[in-house]
Amino acid sequence: MNNSVVLPLLIPLLTAIILVFLPNRLAAQRTIAFIGVLLNLAAAILLLLQIDRSGIQTLHLGGWAPPYGIVFVADMLSGLLVFTTSVISAFCLWFMFRTIDEQRERMYVYPLFQFLLVGIYGSFLTGDLFNLFVCFEVMLIASYAMMVLGGTKRQLRETLKYMMANILSSALFVAAMAYLYGMLGTLNMAHLSQRVAEVGQNGMLDVIAVLLLLVFSLKAGLFLFFWLPGSYSAPPAAVRALFGGLLTKVGLYAIIRTFSLIFYHDSPVTQAWIGGMAAATMILGSIGASAYRDVPRIINYNVIIGVGFVAFGLSLGAAHAWDGVVFYLLHDMLAKTLLFVLAGWLIAASGTERLQEMGALIQRHPLLGWLFFGTMLALVGIPPLSGFPGKLLLLRSGMEEEAYALFGIGLASSFFVLYSLLRIFRMAFWGTEKEAGADRNESGSTRRSVTGMSAAALAMFGLLAAMGLGGEWVYGWVRQASEVLGNAAVYIDAVMKG
Repeated sequence: MNNSVVLPLLIPLLTAIILVFLPNRLAAQRTIAFIGVLLNLAAAILLLLQIDRSGIQTLHLGGWAPPYGIVFVADMLSGLLVFTTSVISAFCLWFMFRTIDEQRERMYVYPLFQFLLVGIYGSFLTGDLFNLFVCFEVMLIASYAMMVLGGTKRQLRETLKYMMANILSSALFVAAMAYLYGMLGTLNMAHLSQRVAEVGQNGMLDVIAVLLLLVFSLKAGLFLFFWLPGSYSAPPAAVRALFGGLLTKVGLYAIIRTFSLIFYHDSPVTQAWIGGMAAATMILGSIGASAYRDVPRIINYNVIIGVGFVAFGLSLGAAHAWDGVVFYLLHDMLAKTLLFVLAGWLIAASGTERLQEMGALIQRHPLLGWLFFGTMLALVGIPPLSGFPGKLLLLRSGMEEEAYALFGIGLASSFFVLYSLLRIFRMAFWGTEKEAGADRNESGSTRRSVTGMSAAALAMFGLLAAMGLGGEWVYGWVRQASEVLGNAAVYIDAVMKG
């Protein structure tokens, strides 16, 4: 038993409660919110070191023996995701300080930010399917409010679309849990794995597995991403960065955990589904990223490509593929967050979201331009940046498993990422400078300066470079995570005997 497992949940929860009572004291809100994310970063580091030193950490609330009661579990995958989320949240909160308007600050944006983190951390740490549902809902309710905050027509329209998609997935989630509990009598993930092994994964359990895959795919933007390009374009830039770096990754984590721990016994069925959805996601995401000419939608479709690429690794069903899945997932969270922040900075500097109305920004914002170029190289997978080790591991696994079609689509998707982002770099930073305009979009973009972001953006890019240059060191942590994913018995023993 280890109380540090729940520290990443308690810190943002307590911070949010305090912030609720300070609606008009904006300076105090900013200070407390930032102290909260720094404390969470320290708690994440502590948890990660404990996992590295002592193995999987568990906490059974109330002292109930498993499989009864509420259980929180932190294996190396959870620890790495909690740490990465803490880094991203600190970066996004600092960007929010520099860009969010005072009106939104008074609308409880900082408490909502903290409640969103509670849901994300809870999703990564829970060992129970029902509590995963609860954490999803906490995260989603906070995201609904953050997306609509400001009340523009575009935000209202896209929030409704986003809500409808998630309400549907939540309803299907409840139905799947009801069937699962009716058949197996438990929702504890480790106990579910044991019960599925006892009764055999076939028939109705395969149907439930596919239903859960559809639920989590809706949340992750895997194939069922009709809601994502518009919804992630509606809120302010800092909120977009937070969503783009974290929300789809929670859905991906749920797929990883479910199909490595519970439904891995009849893997050809789910692998075929995940493989087909991964291929379609990468293809459609590449088309979208190439077709649009406004910056937010191009970036959003690049999020979709990344989701498909992670799912490509999941579909292989091989132990060695887990290394690439974990490494690439961590890279994608950091790189996509930085990309969204740089895109928001770009839109603020140019006063428009449309590429054809941008130009020659390299003269006024050289650091922004070259950071964008470097982040593009990381996302494409150019060594020695962070995207290279993860992509290499996944593509190599695809060749070893003879998944040649998915290998080809995954490789081609990298070229579409390069093309779409290089087009932004060419049109926005080179050519001739366009005249500043009035509000050109419904999210309120006008030409303005974004101050105080240089050091933070450089630090984030430094992390991408460090992940690539120190890939062997990072791989040691990744390998610990993938060993648990490839051997469900390790997770089960830690929970059931904890």
